[in-house]
Amino acid sequence: MSAVNGATTVGAGTDVDVARPAAGPTAAALAAEIAQLAGDKKALAIVEIDLRQLVSYADFLIVATGNTERQTKAIHDGIDEGVRAAHRIRPRRVEGLLERHWILMDYLDVVVHIFTPVTREFYRLEALWGEAPVREVNDLDAPPPPDES
Repeated sequence: MSAVNGATTVGAGTDVDVARPAAGPTAAALAAEIAQLAGDKKALAIVEIDLRQLVSYADFLIVATGNTERQTKAIHDGIDEGVRAAHRIRPRRVEGLLERHWILMDYLDVVVHIFTPVTREFYRLEALWGEAPVREVNDLDAPPPPDES
């Protein structure tokens, strides 16, 4: 793993895969799991944005808020450790770990955005994807989106 300007990439020779292995979770399952892991670290206003009908470069965005920079890092760590333990995969790229106002984790099919409240309000990613179906994950009774794989 290497870090350059706050971005982290996983290189060859690591003990984890950076892409979803053939027998790995579907994008919908991975998105739901990541949202749950963020919730386990007390992330706020977690939403899952379904991009499958809109773009080809990602299936889901997960957007979550941590109250402080320390909490955004804890949410990142919880997601990274949980997905690695369950599936032996790491994000292809991570950005924002040094500043911690906006941490981006790219799992290829699922892209995770972890914001502080002020930064989330400023960028308003949900508004940019207004036409995409959104599931508020804080409502744990809401069903995850169906798999379309």
